[in-house]
Amino acid sequence: MPEGNVNQIPVPGSMADVDLTIWGLIDQADVVVQLVMIILLLASFWSWAIIFDKGLRFRRLRRSAEEFERDFWHSESLEELYDTLPPEHPADRRHPMEKIFAAGMKEWKRSAESGLAHGHQGLRVQVHQRIDQAMHLALDRELDGLQRYLGFLATVGSTAPFLGLFGTVWGIMNSFRSIAMTKSTSLTVVAPGIAEALIATAFGLVAAIPAVVAYNKLSSDLDRYDGRLEAFSAEFSSIVSRHFEERSR
Repeated sequence: MPEGNVNQIPVPGSMADVDLTIWGLIDQADVVVQLVMIILLLASFWSWAIIFDKGLRFRRLRRSAEEFERDFWHSESLEELYDTLPPEHPADRRHPMEKIFAAGMKEWKRSAESGLAHGHQGLRVQVHQRIDQAMHLALDRELDGLQRYLGFLATVGSTAPFLGLFGTVWGIMNSFRSIAMTKSTSLTVVAPGIAEALIATAFGLVAAIPAVVAYNKLSSDLDRYDGRLEAFSAEFSSIVSRHFEERSR
């Protein structure tokens, strides 16, 4: 055999017998490491689903809030604007600002029909407080819905690196066991376990980094939208207060 072809013959137990591709290492990994990778992969998919859903929803809410505020300030009266809202409008299709306005107006009209809004000063103060309370309850319910699943992003962002680290530690332990069993410290024995361990770490980072970035961004967007709803509630409350002051004169 020609001397130049000697180095091309694979030697049993050499690196040529080990599949060091990404999919090969995942397939050859220990069951525990594979389970860690599956959990992290599922967490990453669910995180991205939440990110896209929340991002699109916040964009629609900002656009709806701008349109409703424009109608609010350009309407001749609050009753006229309230009457334009379909009474049978499905609640899940109303945006939060519209729901807050509807809750306040519903309490206002109920008080007016019962005569409380036309009573003495003490009764009018109670009506004003009930309107504020109705709007704040509606605001709290809407914020609870908007905050849903954000906690999952925070959990993934804080725990995924440690879960990946657990897979890393387990893979390194397998490498040491392989060394002990074969009594060899060659790269052929050590490389697969270390490689699968590093892949587990990579999976943890891939799941955690987008979750942390998205959580910070969505939390900031939610805080701004919360401030917008609070400002609208305060403006509505001021209008109600002026209305009662004009009636008391």
